Amino acid sequence: MGQVGNQHYFADMYYTLVQIKYIYGATEWTSWFNVDHPEGDGDYETVEAIRFYYPQRLCLRPIALEARTTEWARPKETNEIVHSNPGKGFWCINKEQQKGQNCSNYHVRFQCPLDSLFWSRWSPWSTCSQTGCGAKGIQIRQRTCINVQPLKSLSLEKCRGKTTERRVCITQPCIRGKWSSWSNWTTCTKTCGGGKSVRRRICSSNAMPCSGRSFQIQKCGKSSCRKSSCHECICANHTLVGKVQTTHGFVQSYAKVYMNGKIQGTTDQHGMFSLKGVCKDVYRNITVTMDGFSTGNLQSWKNEPNIAYFEAVLKRLEKPYMVQHPFSKIRREGHKVTLCCEATGNPVPSKYYWYHNGTLLDKNKIKYEKSLILQNIQIVQAGIYYCKASNGLGVIKSSIAHLTVIGKGESHCDKSPHEHLIKLPTECIQTKTGSHFYNVGKCPNSQCAGHLSSDHQCKDKVDYCCGVKRMKLQEVKCPGYTLPIMVIVECGCAQCTQHKILARGRVTAYDSSAPLQFGQILMNGENMGFTGYKGEFTLEVPVGTKRLVVTFVDPQEKFVDSIKIIPFDPKGNNIYQDIKIMRKKDSVNLNPSATNIIPLGEVAGEDPIGELVIPPNSFTRMTGESYSGTVKASLTFLDPRNISTASAASSDLNFVNRNGDISPLRTYGMFAVDFREKSTNSVLQTGKVEVRLDTEQIKMSQHLKEMKLWSLNPLTGLWEEESTFRMEGEGKRRKREERSFLIGQLEIRERRLFNLDVPEFRRCFVKVRAYMNEKFLPNEQIEGIVVTLINLEPLPGFSSNPRAWGRFDSVITGRNGACLPAFCDAQKPDAYSAYVTATMGGEELEAVPSSPKLNPNVIGVSQPYLSKLNYQRTDHENSAGKKTAFKFNIAKPNPNNFEETSGPIYAYRNLRSCEEAPVLDNHFRFYRVEEDKYEYNVVPFVETDLSSWISGYLSWWPNPQEFRACYLKVQIQGQQEYMVRSRNIGGMHAKTIGQLYGLRDIRSVRDMSMEGSSAACLEFKCSGKLYDQDLLDRTLVAVTPQGSCHVIEVNRLLVDYLKRHPPLALGNDTGTFNMLAPVDPLGHNYGIYTVTDQNPRLAKEIAIGRCFDGTSDGFSRAMRSQVGTALTFRCHEKSVTRESFFQRLLNNPSETLREIRSGMQENEQRETPLRIIPYPASSSLSSSNSRQPSANQRRPRLT
Repeated sequence: MGQVGNQHYFADMYYTLVQIKYIYGATEWTSWFNVDHPEGDGDYETVEAIRFYYPQRLCLRPIALEARTTEWARPKETNEIVHSNPGKGFWCINKEQQKGQNCSNYHVRFQCPLDSLFWSRWSPWSTCSQTGCGAKGIQIRQRTCINVQPLKSLSLEKCRGKTTERRVCITQPCIRGKWSSWSNWTTCTKTCGGGKSVRRRICSSNAMPCSGRSFQIQKCGKSSCRKSSCHECICANHTLVGKVQTTHGFVQSYAKVYMNGKIQGTTDQHGMFSLKGVCKDVYRNITVTMDGFSTGNLQSWKNEPNIAYFEAVLKRLEKPYMVQHPFSKIRREGHKVTLCCEATGNPVPSKYYWYHNGTLLDKNKIKYEKSLILQNIQIVQAGIYYCKASNGLGVIKSSIAHLTVIGKGESHCDKSPHEHLIKLPTECIQTKTGSHFYNVGKCPNSQCAGHLSSDHQCKDKVDYCCGVKRMKLQEVKCPGYTLPIMVIVECGCAQCTQHKILARGRVTAYDSSAPLQFGQILMNGENMGFTGYKGEFTLEVPVGTKRLVVTFVDPQEKFVDSIKIIPFDPKGNNIYQDIKIMRKKDSVNLNPSATNIIPLGEVAGEDPIGELVIPPNSFTRMTGESYSGTVKASLTFLDPRNISTASAASSDLNFVNRNGDISPLRTYGMFAVDFREKSTNSVLQTGKVEVRLDTEQIKMSQHLKEMKLWSLNPLTGLWEEESTFRMEGEGKRRKREERSFLIGQLEIRERRLFNLDVPEFRRCFVKVRAYMNEKFLPNEQIEGIVVTLINLEPLPGFSSNPRAWGRFDSVITGRNGACLPAFCDAQKPDAYSAYVTATMGGEELEAVPSSPKLNPNVIGVSQPYLSKLNYQRTDHENSAGKKTAFKFNIAKPNPNNFEETSGPIYAYRNLRSCEEAPVLDNHFRFYRVEEDKYEYNVVPFVETDLSSWISGYLSWWPNPQEFRACYLKVQIQGQQEYMVRSRNIGGMHAKTIGQLYGLRDIRSVRDMSMEGSSAACLEFKCSGKLYDQDLLDRTLVAVTPQGSCHVIEVNRLLVDYLKRHPPLALGNDTGTFNMLAPVDPLGHNYGIYTVTDQNPRLAKEIAIGRCFDGTSDGFSRAMRSQVGTALTFRCHEKSVTRESFFQRLLNNPSETLREIRSGMQENEQRETPLRIIPYPASSSLSSSNSRQPSANQRRPRLT
């Protein structure tokens, strides 16, 4: 569709929709998308960008689109020039608008065929099957059956009609061709030993080939060569010229050139060499070698009469790296199983070793290579398996795989569900137990043995899990109503619910939070897309990934290229990552003909940690040519003495040790270098330069001998050793220096990120759990929390004042918490300390307080071990400090002290004990600050565990692949904050009409800018298709605030929408608002906030942020009660006509206390049961105001 202005907007829309209905049948609209903002060149809502940010949310071939501004105006109402095309998207260009006017912020939706299948257009006719002149042949054309829906259908029917059409074709009549004259014979390919010469002619007709050949070959150079073997032939007038470079295009000087195993010379500074008198065919016998690179062979480049040009590309030698890990499996006794692993490297690993429970398997008994096949497996073969791969340079170890073997006839899935308690609404209580909690049961979702199509696959095609087999509906009597509850009564083995594993987050500067806009994202060396305008990104994690290595590259070169190891949840829970990166340091000009010294570290009041010394004439171009112009140099140093830089460090500070295990490093700083020509901005490289490390900055004496220089492998995210350090000789110090240095050397070529690190082997694990609230109930642990531990190096004798950080690690909590690796010391408890934080979707969880008094029962660690660990929350000494982190000494547990054998710190070899530790054992705790909110689902679902999703018509979330969160903004005019409830009932669907989906309670939040006003962001169940993805249901939502409240205003646009989309909900009164929830995501102008995501928590967090802000694309945690509201209630507090209890207590305490005691004795004699005050109050109770005071007016009965 072309350009449109204020004259019309899709002028032929009606005709187009009629055509669409005729061709495609029924259609439906997608949700609204808004991926760009009008800053810069304009607003671009392209199909390509939408598919990148929202994969599988848009059909393959949208047939129409609609655009509106975020203020819900149509393009024709804005008088703006816009462009649209259903296949390309919608865009508005700022420079095309009237002077001084920019484009509005648009969001778009697309129309897709409701029928999942339709034919594509016919392809062009193929060429005729016969090519000879005057021949009769066949032409074909094809079309494909296309599924335009974003989700795969459970059962697809074939399109009606043929996929292929054929027709007869006849080639052009025969016209005889004529040959041209023969050309001259070419020069003989060899001067001796037998060569060849060629001459050619051309056929004058293209329609009919000429008879005969177009070329002739004759032998030449028949005289014998002086050497007996042809590969040593000498061509006196011929020269072979070669060029040697790396895979990154850097030339290699001083590479050795061999012919038939004999050295012929070395390459010059430009990576070039020449061999005179060598025939061009001999290049196959020439090899090139260089230290640190694999042997390269010559490849033909171009040929001239007496010169042949070749090149050799040398690949850096690389230790092995595991790219395929074995999968855990479960089998029945007597079956067979296949486990696989594979490693890459240079050279390619050729030796593989398999281990069972730590014991090497004998290859003479079990033949294996990359794959291990076990036949007729027995119970004794169950356990842990892993493999190692070797390529001569090193060894790499795979992750472990668990093989579970169950006996014949046994079931690994217990039919009886485990206990799972959910909290009932505040007014509901079980009459038998008096408890507010109800056991709904839970299946463990563990692996079980199902039907397998093949035992020879590395990964089973279908995974089976222990899930829900049967449920039943129970009822709980609540004041004024009956609460339905779906309870699991039987578990069984069934196909696992598959979830996409996504890594999501935002990339910002660690110091200013400036976003990385449109940064390139690389994964495994491949371009995966770009970050958004606000630095946001979404990545799909490939199946089987154990270590997700992602590189972020800033096209504007404001930030350092950052390589991050992103933790993810293999069960599919989306973890929001707050990625921090370093801003590139401003460049300085260097004179390459002089010695240049660049300091490493610029902490105020501190000496640099070291310096980079570049000798004169060290800079060269990629071609090897020496560079003498001005050098634009930028060196960005990440100084661990600045605690805030820990989050910006690249990778995760790990290397592969000689046993193939990934082991930790302790850093003294890392730096990124960027050298460029000032005039052309071309990249420069250097020869050997010195890295000088100040020994006074190394406080642990044993680290002086262990310090090494490392470079980062961008593909594996692992640090690899570049060189060791040596102590500087006394006589070599420069006059200005009074300090001693450790000196290391490196060459700055393709790798540009380096580290000053020490391998550290004093390691432990720390147990941390996260809870829903500060009650710390075992069944209320939260999964998917990112827990980060930052190792600190304290000053001697001042463990509370760390001088630097040395390492950081992040782990995601599972069902049994998380175990974080950390450095520890058995001799000195304060040798290492650490900060620990926990985040969920950008929200920081609170740590347990340590002041005014340590409470071991709350912290989760018993005494006296707790005192030894010196636990302190970050606000311990300053009450104004943050409450979201704690610090402790990592004192390695004493195995001879029983008090220290059950956590929270475990020896490194006891990882399994940490992972399987009972919930009552010692551990550190985080918790969410408990808000005044409550959520109840008739069909239970734990939002932090996607595997707990249960299919059912009454499920709050009907689709486990896509979660849609809907919120309504309710303003309340009153002097306090009020609880507001949404009651969500089936409104139209035959299976759910009149049945409860769930309840949501939330307390309103005061608007700090307006007195007497608050607002609540109230969740309701979105309207839409239910779990069978067939018919949709419009949820009947009832909104009721607690207290004496009545509706005074409803959003005008919302009212208009509800009138235009009948039926209208009945039963509206002044105290309650009812509506059939909209199917469309209306936006802030209606007071409705809708977000769809593959993670329910993230969808809710985004929607709440927009609701607080009152916009469709903003985010805030400060309530703006008068912006973007749907409803407004006015609530009144009844005046107190009698003296309050507290006033009586102050005025006459002795008499008041006697009355209290008398009342208590009277109640005991009557055995009066505790009265439950229903919420919300029923109509009968609320109408009896004269006889029944409200909850906040009640006081003890006084006689």
